[in-house]
Amino acid sequence: MDILSATILLFLILDPLGNIPIFLSQLEKVENRYQVLARELLLALAILFLFLFFGKQMLAFLHLEQVSVSLAGAIILFIIALRMIFPASKQYGDEEAADEVPFIVPMAIPLVAGPSILATLILLASKHPDQFDVLAIALFIAWFLSAIILFSATAMQKYLGKNGMIAIERLMGMILIAIAVQMFLDGIKSFLATV
Repeated sequence: MDILSATILLFLILDPLGNIPIFLSQLEKVENRYQVLARELLLALAILFLFLFFGKQMLAFLHLEQVSVSLAGAIILFIIALRMIFPASKQYGDEEAADEVPFIVPMAIPLVAGPSILATLILLASKHPDQFDVLAIALFIAWFLSAIILFSATAMQKYLGKNGMIAIERLMGMILIAIAVQMFLDGIKSFLATV
């Protein structure tokens, strides 16, 4: 696992482009929107690092094997990728605006620090226990790039338009499906090797 491949994987799973419409609707009526956004992103980063560094201990405490997390992460990632390609009901600009200032939920959790990224971090930490420095750097870079995109969300949405944002999200969804299938196959191979 090198920094570039880990960063790309984590960035795709963080899916900042897919989060833009929800973030915009949540912050629409908030006066100090950039302060709230910064706070939520920092809270999410703290949660992500918590799962990266203590994910293995959580697995041991819950008596879960790495194969189980690998398969579960692949399935969750696959479902999220399918939703990116085939959205159920809400699309860009369809979300209702929130009336109160968001705190932790839904912006920090589950939009940034969602189940798929948390499962992936636990899996990577278990699979590469000697590369915590690489994973930590990759996680920070992916989070930082996501933060830049979310901070420039308003301008990006105006420039790309609704259809452009949907097209980019669906393209990222297709890439994530390929990654999810590979994770699932790797998990099956690991399971068969232990039988």
